Amino acid sequence: MSRKGNGWDNAPTESWFNSFKNERVHGIRHATHAEIKAVAFEYIEVFHNRKRPHSTLGYRSPIQFLENWIREPHQQKRVA
Repeated sequence: MSRKGNGWDNAPTESWFNSFKNERVHGIRHATHAEIKAVAFEYIEVFHNRKRPHSTLGYRSPIQFLENWIREPHQQKRVA
């Protein structure tokens, strides 16, 4: 962690919440608290974690990244 008061400490979290709000919250009225919880769960577990392209994964979804990783031949380096 960086020192106290560093403006970059929360940057990844703030970026994620910005994406969540822009893609699922702004402009939509929800009737109940349970409804917004269901929308948040669907966004996080179904869309963001499985389908949404992530820049750190080469703009592939986590599922695509995992499938490509499994298909690639992996060779472990052994220390002699």
